[in-house]
Amino acid sequence: MSRLTLRAAVVTLAAWSAVALGQAAQPPRPDPWARFRGSEALLGVADAPLSRPLRLAWSFQAKDGVASSAAIVDGVVYVGSRDGVLHAIDAATGKPRWQYSTNSSIEESSPAVRSGVVYVGDLDGAVHAVDAATGKARWTYKTEGEIHSSPNWSGDRLVIGSYDEHLHCLTAAAGALVWKFRTAGPVHSTPAIDKDTVYVSGCDEHLRGIDLATGKERFELPLGGYTAASAALAGGDAYIGTFANEVLAVDLARRKVRWTYRDPARSFPFYSSSAVAADRIVVGGRNKAVTCLARSTGRVLWTFSTRARVDSSPIIVGGRVFVGSSDGNLYELDLATGKKMWEFTAGSALTASPAAAGGALVIGSQDGTVFCLR
Repeated sequence: MSRLTLRAAVVTLAAWSAVALGQAAQPPRPDPWARFRGSEALLGVADAPLSRPLRLAWSFQAKDGVASSAAIVDGVVYVGSRDGVLHAIDAATGKPRWQYSTNSSIEESSPAVRSGVVYVGDLDGAVHAVDAATGKARWTYKTEGEIHSSPNWSGDRLVIGSYDEHLHCLTAAAGALVWKFRTAGPVHSTPAIDKDTVYVSGCDEHLRGIDLATGKERFELPLGGYTAASAALAGGDAYIGTFANEVLAVDLARRKVRWTYRDPARSFPFYSSSAVAADRIVVGGRNKAVTCLARSTGRVLWTFSTRARVDSSPIIVGGRVFVGSSDGNLYELDLATGKKMWEFTAGSALTASPAAAGGALVIGSQDGTVFCLR
């Protein structure tokens, strides 16, 4: 090898080393929690690790109750309150960055953040698109009924349910209607998305699969009860609780119910959406309990009792389960055993679902307090 060639090789190696060192020096980008349940399949699983035990980092006071579940993206917490305000809160300090008024009430509709825009629905039936950096309105789309559903998206398509008995598909950029699909009742739940199919259930007691591109129905399946819970999709199955006091596993390929769980002791609805782990799901119930079921059979693996109904949807972070209860407590449970590992007293009912990203867990309460724990 000539001296010139050797020198070039050394320079190239040094350049590559500098790039590698520069990349290594970059802190890892925190995994965002950009929508309700954390993913388009609504799995309720967070990748970001959390401290043991969690401690209160800050609290933020809204003027009315918070049933909306937070989104956490790029160091900002986005959450709605019943006074109709969408809040952007600094995740590090708890200080407000901006507020956007919808002039209505934001109930369970939880913000979704996509490409620098925050989307949320209100009880006047409007979908709002708000600039994530400034809090300025981008566009508004009006449905004909209340919105409790949270926005979900795939690519440039935004989908959301309304009490006008339709599922609406909009362009994310402009809020233009792509299609709307009529169901046979109000759509309370958030639509789940798997590839090119949207799955939604509601007060018409059916689970429906709808083509994302065209809005044409691919199938419908009776569930035996109306649903407020959203379907969680994993491994070709949908997991969903109903007001017929059941949790169902639906085989989406065969389009049939694979198993059914019903509490043998108490008959209460399941308002909470399921969190899905490798071999189990975890769901809250109005029977005041958090229940863990085997994904393959629906067999009960464990049950944890709280002192009030559990409408909050649990999230799974590693081997830990976090869930709120209307008894005013946020619980940490061991995923393997259901044993209580820790609890935080919020002082007011927790019906919103926890969100976790960037080492923080955020949940709002019915008295309007938003808590951040690290």
